[in-house]
Amino acid sequence: MPPPARPDSRLDAVRRFNRLYTQRIGVLHDDYLHSPLTLSQVRVLYEVHRDPPSAASELARELDLDPAYLSRLLRGLARTGLVRRTAAAGDGRKSLVSLTARGRRLLDTLQERSRAEVATLLAPLSREAQDELLAAMGTIERVLTGRAGAAPPYLLRPHQPGDMGWVVSRHGLVYANEYGWDMTFEAHVAGIVQHFIEHFDPARERCWIAERDGKPVGSVFLVKKSATVAKLRLLIVEPSTRGLGIGARLVHECSRFARQAGYRKITLWTNSILDAARHTYERAGYRMIARGAPEHRFGKDLVFETWELTL
Repeated sequence: MPPPARPDSRLDAVRRFNRLYTQRIGVLHDDYLHSPLTLSQVRVLYEVHRDPPSAASELARELDLDPAYLSRLLRGLARTGLVRRTAAAGDGRKSLVSLTARGRRLLDTLQERSRAEVATLLAPLSREAQDELLAAMGTIERVLTGRAGAAPPYLLRPHQPGDMGWVVSRHGLVYANEYGWDMTFEAHVAGIVQHFIEHFDPARERCWIAERDGKPVGSVFLVKKSATVAKLRLLIVEPSTRGLGIGARLVHECSRFARQAGYRKITLWTNSILDAARHTYERAGYRMIARGAPEHRFGKDLVFETWELTL
C-alpha cells in the first residue's frame, strides 16, 4: 500500500487542478464568454433566471456573496438594462430581481457559447473518457457538498439513429404504466415522430435527447407550426431520473432555440392529469389558453389543454 500523501502534496494537487480547470474553461479572461460581463455578473444573471423573481437577500446566500457587493453588481446590471428590481408586494423593504427581455436574450447567448466551449472541450475525448470525466466531476460535487445523493450529471444532445424508436417505445410504456393509456397513444406518438423525420427543418426545428450513463432518459421536440409559432411536443423524462431538473432543462432549451430561430410564440398540447408536466410549463412561463371538453381518447376519458409561451 502506498504511503499516505503529505498534507502539502494534497494542497499542491488541489491547487494544480484549480489552475488547470480555470485555464481550460476561460474564467480568467476579461471578456467572459466574449461578453462585456464578468463571471460574477453572469452568475447573478443565471441565478435570477433559474428562480424568478429572486429576492436579493436569497441571491446573496445562494451565491455566497457579500450583500453590499451583490447590490453593486445588481445596480450595474440594472443600469445596462439586463435586470429590473421591484419591491415585493406587501413588503417594500424586500427587493425582488428579475431579468428583462434584453437580459434573457443575453443569457441565452452566453449559455449557448458556454455549451459550445464545453462541447469543444469534450470533442477530442472518447465516449469512455467523457464518462470517466463526468463521473469524476460528480464525485467532486458529492464530496464538497456533502450530499450523499448528489445526482450524476446528464447530457443533452441532438437526436441520432435509434432515438426515435426509444421515444415511441418509452411514451407507450410509461403512459400505459402510469395512466393506463392504450396502444393508440403509442401509434399517435409514432405518427408525430415519422412526420418529424420526414419533414425535418434543421434551421427551425430540434429534438433534444437527455442522456445519462450512455442511455436516453428524456426527450423533447420543437417543431414549426407557422412562420412565427413553434410547437413543443413529446416531452418525457424517465421515471427513475425525475427530480434532477431534466424536464425543466429540456423545456428551457426549446425556449432558447425558438428565440434564436425567430419564433414569437411556442404552443403545446397537454392533458389535465399530467400534473408534473403542467407545473414545469407553468414555471417556464407558459399559460393555459384553452381547455377542451372531456373526450374519450387513448382508452380513457381525458381533458386536453392548450398552453402558450410568448417569447
